[in-house]
Amino acid sequence: MPVVHGEVRRGRRAKQQPLQNDDDKNTYHINNNQNQENNNNNNNNQENAAIATRTRRRRAEVAAAVVGPVDVKIVAAPKVEEAPEVKESGEKKQVSEGNKEELGEKEMDDHESGGKSPSKANGDDELSAPLPEKENGVYEIEERKNESMNSVQVGGSPMYKTEKKLGKGGFGQVYVGRRITGGSSNERTGPGAIEVALKFEHRNSKGCNYGPPYEWQVYNTLGGSHGVPRVHYKGRQGDYYVMVMDILGPSLWDVWNNNSHTMSVEMVACIAIEAISILEKMHSRGYVHGDVKPENFLLGSPGTPDEKKLYLVDLGLATRWRDVTTGLHVDYDQRPDVFRGTVRYASVHAHLGRTGSRRDDLESLAYTLVFLLRGRLPWQGYQGENKGFLVCKKKMGTSPEALCCFCPQPFKTFVDFVVNLKFDEEPNYAKYISLFDGIVGPNPNIRPINTDGAQKVGQKRGRLTLEDEDDEQPKKKVRMGMPATQWISIYNARKPMKQRYHYNVMDARLSQHIDKGTEDGLFISCVGSSQNLWALIMDAGTGFTGQVYELSSSFLHKEWIMEQWEKNYYISAVGGAANGSSLVVMSKGTQYAQQSYKVSDSFPFKWINKKWREGFYVTSMATSGSRWGVVMSRTSAFSDQVVELDFLYPSEGVHRRWDNGYRITATAATNDQAAFVLSVPRRKPVDETQETLRTSAFPSTHVKEKWAKNLYIASVCYGRTVS
Repeated sequence: MPVVHGEVRRGRRAKQQPLQNDDDKNTYHINNNQNQENNNNNNNNQENAAIATRTRRRRAEVAAAVVGPVDVKIVAAPKVEEAPEVKESGEKKQVSEGNKEELGEKEMDDHESGGKSPSKANGDDELSAPLPEKENGVYEIEERKNESMNSVQVGGSPMYKTEKKLGKGGFGQVYVGRRITGGSSNERTGPGAIEVALKFEHRNSKGCNYGPPYEWQVYNTLGGSHGVPRVHYKGRQGDYYVMVMDILGPSLWDVWNNNSHTMSVEMVACIAIEAISILEKMHSRGYVHGDVKPENFLLGSPGTPDEKKLYLVDLGLATRWRDVTTGLHVDYDQRPDVFRGTVRYASVHAHLGRTGSRRDDLESLAYTLVFLLRGRLPWQGYQGENKGFLVCKKKMGTSPEALCCFCPQPFKTFVDFVVNLKFDEEPNYAKYISLFDGIVGPNPNIRPINTDGAQKVGQKRGRLTLEDEDDEQPKKKVRMGMPATQWISIYNARKPMKQRYHYNVMDARLSQHIDKGTEDGLFISCVGSSQNLWALIMDAGTGFTGQVYELSSSFLHKEWIMEQWEKNYYISAVGGAANGSSLVVMSKGTQYAQQSYKVSDSFPFKWINKKWREGFYVTSMATSGSRWGVVMSRTSAFSDQVVELDFLYPSEGVHRRWDNGYRITATAATNDQAAFVLSVPRRKPVDETQETLRTSAFPSTHVKEKWAKNLYIASVCYGRTVS
């Protein structure tokens, strides 16, 4: 039996706008009024990437620009939209064993049924280095220092002499400052201390946006927060913004490194307890740190009462998780081209460009603890431009059990808790702290790390007992399982119509099925491929007036596509096979006035984002091996569009987009990643119900069940999901 996983987006009926004729809200290919526009014919060949663009004017120039065949293996997957559950009322066979070719068909029902409207269910290598760069873009004071920087006095502070360099942060550098005026006390800490830390940030650095550093705002909000160093003075001197802070001791990285790359279980457990406490206090002020790692946890200055106290420094990447105006959690989003943090310790959500929230700090802390305990993380050692891609893939494929295989059970439990937190879920800090109570010594006064802050968290919130834990209701995990490869099918609610599917189709038999469908008044709406065999969906609701297709040994045959563009055909569906071949379907009667596509070795979000700004929307996608093909069109039926990209299956992101009125309109997957494009339709559908289904075999039986509920296939693809 095939493994089945399904998700549902139950939508409300639109109040007034009935579907017109055969207008298909899922494909949005309607008769074209043939608007003619000038073409920016972009045929840029970049490192294994190809882009092609077509407009309706200057056809002769476009044709003349074709120098010869371009051997790029590109797959453009058909535009996909999710639909609700559907039963089938077709007369064809169900899934057979092996790769036997199968056909299914749903005839037009005589009775009127628009489908039910159930209530909503609850429903290019940019990841390789942290942003901003930790090693580049920081102004080296030693190289640029002039006489005015030998001594520093800002914001009413004493005069300090700049001495040795202590370290470098994300946006600035820290030096020892020795007081030379302003008192005679021998204080080790505080505004009158003999030695302080001077943090310099150049006025042109990434952290300064035509004014004081962003980090200053964070310190203003977090001033006095447990575990955050105090800023005593700040101001500008010459070209530098300067903060005067207490000088601290070694980082946890230094302690680990100077102790032969080892750290005791009790020490790491104490770090866990106090670090969770520090993050709880920071989060309560509305901020997430954004770069939790051993280098950013420092102990107090040696020889002072604070030498066993833990501090969290470098707030240049801190962001607000709580909106200042509304007091509510910030909105969810994903920008796959944006990465903030440090590759080794970043959460998988940070790798994937998702909006930062409290869960990300805790996931980074989990990786920090395991590193200090084991001395290494499974994803260390990757190099090259795609380092971030490989690290994120490894993180998502490593279970808490595997990650913590040589760690005491509390560490594994902590990892399991934090990697499954939802985007806006409030972490149970007291519960996490209680996990480590059995590891640390009973007397807080002799612990290797001061845990006073954690004790206050426990007193304030109350530690959860095992009985309390047993009373909690089980919740759905965000990171649902281990990587798998499956069919992904999307279903949309439609008025009753005729739809037909074929799967396990060999190249030689494609034309037979397509010709028969054409005779019966059907057009291809989407295609997919598994094991170099094709799946073909044809239906009567596309609104197309004509259609051509090409099965090519190359991925998106550029010459043929441009030839069809000249005949007013536009790409309406694409599919790619593992062997590099592709099936490109082009239609007349679409709503497109201009079209462009790109083939890339990685998901081309930067290009997509650029085309969005130009008024294009993704209308088809496909993959071939590890390559992506994305088709974007102008004047489609969408008013907004977003992307969900994941190394497993982005269930949480899809549900959040559904709740905000988006519907899946395109999907494609490689063996490593799955991408979903979700759009807001300009014309609200009568029934917004949409469903996704993941099955190990082509879902022929399930398709028939969906048909019975007037849910029709809007997109299919085969690739990365989760077991």
